[in-house]
Parts: sequence; structure tokens; C-alpha cells
Amino acid sequence: MHTFTLIAAAMLCLSSGSVHAATAEPQGRWITASGNLEVEVAPCGQALCGIATRVLANRSMSPGGETMDPVDRRPALGMTILSDFRPDDDEPSQWQGQIYNRENGKTYRCQMSMGPQGELVLRPYIGLPLFGKTQVWHRVQP
Repeated sequence: MHTFTLIAAAMLCLSSGSVHAATAEPQGRWITASGNLEVEVAPCGQALCGIATRVLANRSMSPGGETMDPVDRRPALGMTILSDFRPDDDEPSQWQGQIYNRENGKTYRCQMSMGPQGELVLRPYIGLPLFGKTQVWHRVQP
């Protein structure tokens, strides 16, 4: 009986640790869906934010991926792309925040979650998430 208790306690510790790790997974460096930017997702106050740490390209998000002519002429490097992401009260594996699109100069509400292969799944939207478009960001490999 003592062995069973020790195994159960160890499993409980491991499972609670993995829940904590899952909530921290979005933190790190990611390549945007367009492949234009490397973005560092990290805590900023009580939320998560994403800052552009490297500019890789300047392709449009529109089909065809031609050279982007952004409305926002500020340098992308150092720009806050993701802001105020906080855990969703109804779905703890999701975060709610805002994403900035420098191509059109607009900020959208956004859902963020981790995909099954460890990718970052973002869903910017207007009104309801149903009307959004999913983006998949990939973690920067060391």
C-alpha cells in the first residue's frame, strides 16, 4: 500500500507540473505565419506580449506573397505584435489578447493556443472568433 501511495503522489506531482508547463509553452521565439518576423513571446506585467526581435522578410499576407507595402512605416524590429494575452477564463489552454497587423495598421482581438505539434495557433478576428482566420507560427529552432 505504501508503494502505491508513493507512485500516486509522484504521478500527481508530474501531472501538476505538466499543467504548469503547458501554460508557459507560448513563451519563446516564434516565426510568424508569413515568415516575415521572429517574435519573442514573454511576460509583460500580468500578461504575455510578443515583440519582433528579427526581421526575416517583407512578404504580404495576401495570396501570392508579393513584397509588402506596410501602412505602418515604423521599423518592424522592436515592434509589439502581440499584446495583453491573458488566460481565457472559460478555456485555460487558450489566451485572449490582441495582435497588430503592420501591413494594414490595424489591431485585432486574437485567441492564442498551442497546437498538437507544439506550434503556436493564433486566430485574429473581428467580432467573434468564428469570423477570424487561423495563423500557425512555428517555434525558432536553436
